[in-house]
Amino acid sequence: MKLLNYLKPEYIAVGLSAQSKEELLTKMVDLASKNPHVLDKEKVRSAILERERIMSTGVGKGFAIPHGKTDAVNDIVLAFATTSDSVDYASMDNEPVRLVLLLVSRDSDVGSRLKLLSRASKVMNSDAARKSLIEAKTADEVLAIFKAEEERIGE
Repeated sequence: MKLLNYLKPEYIAVGLSAQSKEELLTKMVDLASKNPHVLDKEKVRSAILERERIMSTGVGKGFAIPHGKTDAVNDIVLAFATTSDSVDYASMDNEPVRLVLLLVSRDSDVGSRLKLLSRASKVMNSDAARKSLIEAKTADEVLAIFKAEEERIGE
């Protein structure tokens, strides 16, 4: 199960502008809602915000992976963005965020959701990948970096 199976250029934003965590999450849900598998954008937004209230999804090193489960999607939905400036995200390491991968799935997709979360963490664990993603100018460049990283980490 690869991130690239779900991540397409139309669900990627480069240089997204956001002044706050809340604004960033709203824009990420808007981006993800371009996916036809999103059945109800407001339910997706609620699922993401509810999960975020439990604990910050800012996992460190400038990366956040907001995620949620809801019946408002009928397949796994991913969206990715780099931000134009650092965003205060109340991350675990207290560092601001520049890279965001949003993942939404149905309640029943537990195994797939966990595999993709793990895979995203492995990709973002690479200092070089994070630096390249922040410097990327287009969605196609972002996809090329994800492709190279997924090949590096293998199945």
